[in-house]
Amino acid sequence: MEAIIFDIDGTLWDSTDEVAVSWNQAIREQTKLERTLTGSELKKEFGKPLDEIMDDLFPALSRQEKDDLSFHMYRYENCWVESAPCIVYDKVPETIRALSMKYRLFIVSNCQSGYIEAFLKNTGLGDCITDFTCPGDTGQLKGDNIRIVMERNGISKAVYVGDTQGDADACRKAGIPMIYAAYGFGEVEGDYITIHSFDELPNVLDSVRS
Repeated sequence: MEAIIFDIDGTLWDSTDEVAVSWNQAIREQTKLERTLTGSELKKEFGKPLDEIMDDLFPALSRQEKDDLSFHMYRYENCWVESAPCIVYDKVPETIRALSMKYRLFIVSNCQSGYIEAFLKNTGLGDCITDFTCPGDTGQLKGDNIRIVMERNGISKAVYVGDTQGDADACRKAGIPMIYAAYGFGEVEGDYITIHSFDELPNVLDSVRS
């Protein structure tokens, strides 16, 4: 195996409470909506395609209204999470740094442009990540984006680390195995190599068949 590809939300950190802060500010300052979002609501949504999140949270709005609102929310979010006190899961920084000495590391997340960059700035892990992409950059969803990152970096064997059924489905589409982060936001159907804390990851990598 040459590479590890990571999801962010529910795998590397939990930013839901801080994203709620930024989205609520955008709603207050850019709309007349009377809507307050919570981190608990967002935890159920993160990992889904962006349009689906907007459909779930704002079903009464038109597509154009959702697009206009999301533009503001994602702009506020990217600025805020660069330095907000998001919850980085235990042992993530040191484990990432150790893994980067042996593997090429990547990030593929179903997020807007700028969010991965904000995560890397917040955590200081940018020097450990070889490449990354997201729907905001490519217009494609996770399964295709996994292949995009692998192909443009000449990777033939990789594993994805994620925490939701959407991650599992994307890995199946991309044709690579997944390690399930059971401490994260979701559940998956089927049997997967499973970690219950991030620092277990190095110990299970030898079990991966890619």
